[in-house]
Amino acid sequence: MSSVPSRKWSWHNQLLVVLCGTNDARGIKQWNAVGRKIRTGSKALWILAPCLKAVVEKNDAGEESKRQILYGFRSVPVFAVEDTEGDPLPQGDDHYDTWIKELPLVEVAESWGMNLGSYSNGGHAPLGYYRFGQTGEAIMLGVENLSTWSHELIHAADHKLGALKEAKWHREIVAELGGAVLLECLGMKHDSDLGGAYQYIESYAKDANKDTVKACIEVLDRVCKCVTLILDTAESLQPATLAASA
Repeated sequence: MSSVPSRKWSWHNQLLVVLCGTNDARGIKQWNAVGRKIRTGSKALWILAPCLKAVVEKNDAGEESKRQILYGFRSVPVFAVEDTEGDPLPQGDDHYDTWIKELPLVEVAESWGMNLGSYSNGGHAPLGYYRFGQTGEAIMLGVENLSTWSHELIHAADHKLGALKEAKWHREIVAELGGAVLLECLGMKHDSDLGGAYQYIESYAKDANKDTVKACIEVLDRVCKCVTLILDTAESLQPATLAASA
């Protein structure tokens, strides 16, 4: 079980944290509780916390029951671990961080200056997420699944090529087809999950009133450009990677 409190936050808040370039952010009291203080001049990250209140209800028999209702959200300042100093943090379960560091082509995302992280899926959040904004770019993974990783990496390549402006069906089919092609190129035939990819593409093609095969043909040029960009970037990084490991 992770000792990082933000692992229990909503996936939206976990995404905000990773977009800001950290995997551990807490409030001032939370940091003080583990013997750490905020460095002078550090800027807060802002997350959204739910506002709850208890209400009492009566049924037809006059029996009372209490329940909590959500009536809004409030902004809460938190600070990244990189902006704190003090006692060393206890060694937690870094399984997810280790898995992310060992992802195929992770060096490509890192060379593009992207923040990478994982989040607690909880069954209601997307399996993965790619986001970009003023604070940077991030890929977040809620499952240990290489087809999800490659899907989000294609989204990132699509954005780098100046796209992500088309309709949602177009963007999603590019990412899903491109992710499957990318893993096939790497020889990861099981992880490419062609059956799952087909079902995903079919659902978006249907929503757009398009034939599945024709929809794939429409986006094929974009798919090839995204896959080529990723593989070319990986190849260009090989000399640096080999030198670092020597």
